This record gives sequence, structure tokens and C-alpha cells, in this order.
Amino acid sequence: MTVAQRRGRRIMMTAGELEAFLTTQRTCRVATVSADGAPHVSTLWFVWDGASMWLYSVVRSRRWTDLRRDPRVAVVVDTGEEYDELRGAELSGRVEFVGEAPRTGQLCAELDFPETLFARKHFGLQEMPHDGRHAWLRLTPEKTVSWDFRKLTPG
Repeated sequence: MTVAQRRGRRIMMTAGELEAFLTTQRTCRVATVSADGAPHVSTLWFVWDGASMWLYSVVRSRRWTDLRRDPRVAVVVDTGEEYDELRGAELSGRVEFVGEAPRTGQLCAELDFPETLFARKHFGLQEMPHDGRHAWLRLTPEKTVSWDFRKLTPG
């Protein structure tokens, strides 16, 4: 179930704008909760498949450890320098762990599409290189909030 955005409707992205934004952006910031309740934010590359955000995380990381213990996550993707250029989205929900960890390239039909997208987008390759250090997280957002401050500028 996706929760609809209530506040900021004037500057929220349409479904098409959000799709285009998430498809073209490369970097996100991932917020997790540590065992002691402290927040932890880290940066990752991602791909968007039209319904889910796929994160390729180092398995020996604080982020991975946090999410194994508590899969709740908030992810921000944003861009812009000047105030009237700012746009972005926050996606939140629970991650799912997909495939083996660490990923070595074993056959996993569920990963065929995101790995192809990721390899093309981030490495300019047709096949995903596996380093035996990373594994996949899938976030199908329960809530999405977006903003595009360019909509505040009279056109």
C-alpha cells in the first residue's frame, strides 16, 4: 500500500515526473536506524524499475547490519543547487533482501532486470559485474513524498 502525499501538492511531482526523475538519477541517501536508536545515513547508487528502488549495498557495512536487524528505511533522491531548482523524493518503507549475500552471480530470475538496469546505468556494461562484497536490497515504497520547487516559479 502506498500512502498518498497530502502536503505540498502544489510542488509535488506527477506520477510521470517522479518516474522520469527516479529513472535518471544515480545517487540516493539511505537512512537506517542503528541498534542504539541512532540514525545512520549513507550514500548509494540505485536503480528504479518502475515500482521498486534497488540498492546494491556492501554486506559488511553498518547500513547492511542495521537493515538486517530492522528493515525500515527512508531514502532521499534529490538534485538542484539554487532554491528554485530543488527537486527530489523521499521513499520509505521496509527493504527486502533479494539473492545471495554477498552476490556472486548465481542465477536469480528476480534480479535479471535490476542487474541489467544497474550495469548499464552505472558501469556502461550489458552484464552486472559481481565482486563478492555487495548484495541487493529492494524497497517497494509504502510512502513517497516528492517536491519540485521549479513549479513555484511563475512561467
